[in-house]
Amino acid sequence: MAGNKEVIAVDLGGTNLRVALVRNNRILKYIKKKTPKEKNILIKEMEDSISEIITKNVKGIGVGSPGPLKDGIIKNPPNIALRNYNLEKELKNKFKKKAVIMNDVHCVALAELKLGCKKNNFIVIGLGTGVGGGIIINGELYLGEGFAGELGGIILDNGKSFEKLWQESREMMEKNLGKEILVKDLIKMNSPESNLILEHMINYLGQGIASLINVFDPEIVILNGGLKEAGEALLKRIRQEVKKYSVLPKETPIKWSVLEHPGIIGASLLV
Repeated sequence: MAGNKEVIAVDLGGTNLRVALVRNNRILKYIKKKTPKEKNILIKEMEDSISEIITKNVKGIGVGSPGPLKDGIIKNPPNIALRNYNLEKELKNKFKKKAVIMNDVHCVALAELKLGCKKNNFIVIGLGTGVGGGIIINGELYLGEGFAGELGGIILDNGKSFEKLWQESREMMEKNLGKEILVKDLIKMNSPESNLILEHMINYLGQGIASLINVFDPEIVILNGGLKEAGEALLKRIRQEVKKYSVLPKETPIKWSVLEHPGIIGASLLV
């Protein structure tokens, strides 16, 4: 991004909608709201937030959205109310600016490639409302025929996907603890119920991450999302679990993303 060219970056999550004005990878203005569950309200909230911070210097709008998506059209994401919706066209028409839509964890992967881990071969796993992924091979985002990186779709346990097992952990919290709590608080609780949920979570995270390491042999695996708050204590246990399922004769580093707003920064890099 040269000179004073600014970009609007949108990180559309299943839980939070984040909109920012970005210049040269720096966030100048930032709005965070809960993601509305209803399609028309969601579009309106997004456009209102963009209108609030857009400037005449803005050269385009970059959006990170849950997938699957292709050619600016959001297909059938599990956690947001946009089905077969051409968000790219909507934003272009509304703001008369270039708009680019990409899978949200692909955006995180681009931010990691340019500003984070800066490796040539790595995988990002986004653990937020759902499970997403971004795969970088030889310094390029791997897209396959357009949809690659839906890591939440890998089948791990008894026909259950990574995404399904992740949702199950959240449901187990609701059922056994009365509410969904942060994983860092789950670790602190150290009760039979909390430990059972943690074991369930760490087991399938180990299976999922090891499966991806076995297939791709990356230089590093970067984890991102709400789970990051659980810190090094959780990471240590995940690494131990990955060892059980990894067949490679080496240990692949697994780390949290060190970027503060990788989804926003990655979305800004699209324009």
